[in-house]
Formats: sequence, structure tokens, C-alpha cells
Amino acid sequence: MLVGNKADLRHLRAVSTEDAKAFAESANTFFIETSALEALNVENAFTEVLTQIYHVVSRKALEVGDDPASLPKGQTINVKDDVSAVKKVGCCSA
Repeated sequence: MLVGNKADLRHLRAVSTEDAKAFAESANTFFIETSALEALNVENAFTEVLTQIYHVVSRKALEVGDDPASLPKGQTINVKDDVSAVKKVGCCSA
């Protein structure tokens, strides 16, 4: 996946959109331009990354078949939805 960041700074562009698209196509990869400032395609970029990861993992699972011994062993990560545990501090506080 090729991501063109800071798409809002068009006047400072070092690579044209067309050149980036052509490069991504030649590399057989996905291209997207994003801008956090304008909230342009940021969520779409993450969604695309996750979709591609899902496809890769699914393909590998199909290649392995039904043999559970062949599947990689992962680590379980527990995510707590407890925002009270997060200490809120300003950027300049001591």
C-alpha cells in the first residue's frame, strides 16, 4: 500500500498524483492520498490496510488447511475500555 500524506499541501507536492498512481500500479499495490488536516481518507487508509491484512491471513489459513498444528500461535491481547485509567495531562504540564 502506498499512501500519499499531507494531500492538503498541494503546492509543496514533490510527486504528482499521476506519478504515484503509476508507481503503485507498476508495483501492483494500492494507492491513496490522505490529509489529517482535512480528514481526507485517513480512516479509508486504515480500513484498506486491515482489509489487506485480512486477505493475506485468510489466504494463508486456506493454504494450511485443517491442520491446527500448522497455524501460528499468537499472543492474546486484552484491551480494556477504561478511560479513567488514562491520566490526562496537557502537553506543557510538569
